[in-house]
Amino acid sequence: MWDQLAVHTRVICIFCLVFAIALTPNGKWWAWAVYAIAALMILILSRVNLKNLSQRLAIEFAFASIMLLGTLFRGGGQILWQWRSLQISEQGLIVLGSVTIKAFLSLLLLNILTLSTSIPLLLQALIILKMPPLLVSILASMYRYVGVLSHEFNSMRRAATARNFAPQNLYKYDRGDRQWQRQVLGNMLGMLFIRTYDRGDRIYQAMLARGYQGMMVLDEAPTPINRRDILVIACTMVIILSGICVTALCA
Repeated sequence: MWDQLAVHTRVICIFCLVFAIALTPNGKWWAWAVYAIAALMILILSRVNLKNLSQRLAIEFAFASIMLLGTLFRGGGQILWQWRSLQISEQGLIVLGSVTIKAFLSLLLLNILTLSTSIPLLLQALIILKMPPLLVSILASMYRYVGVLSHEFNSMRRAATARNFAPQNLYKYDRGDRQWQRQVLGNMLGMLFIRTYDRGDRIYQAMLARGYQGMMVLDEAPTPINRRDILVIACTMVIILSGICVTALCA
């Protein structure tokens, strides 16, 4: 059923749920339980690869955990543990739990959207939803230039390997060799920036020569919204209203 929905319908549903989750006040656990049930239903209907989904969530949470840890040491409420200037309080635990749940549910929904829908279709959906053209163009350029960056990096890595340069052996030599290899790595990063910038400029000039005017061109006509899409959007609004009601009752 999820795959049969119009792409912009999926974007509307996911972003509405993400905003509702993010705007829920801290400590409203039952409201997040409602949103978690909705996220589980979307996960089942989308039939995404659970292995890819778990790998993405693990990588993203590895970066998010650094910011989440900072919320633990917030003051307020009864102090449960203290060491010098660091302290853990009830309010800190509530904030940590709330922010963690918000981050997990939001990342889960966004990853389901990106795994079940290709990037070009998502960009087309943003155009259909009247997003600022400049923003859509920036996102499209980022998506395309990631491939350019990856290609240039792999090319430079193969060239370095052909010259018997092995970064994994960085700490197996004496101090002089380590300094030399670090210098080579620094030069590679600088050269990577210059090469990708130059190649990106050539790609942009080629796009202009082919009639690019700063707007993405839709590859195909957008799928019109039918009764199924309207029903799914209405169900999403009901879920969000249910979460708001639960939040109000738990106040």
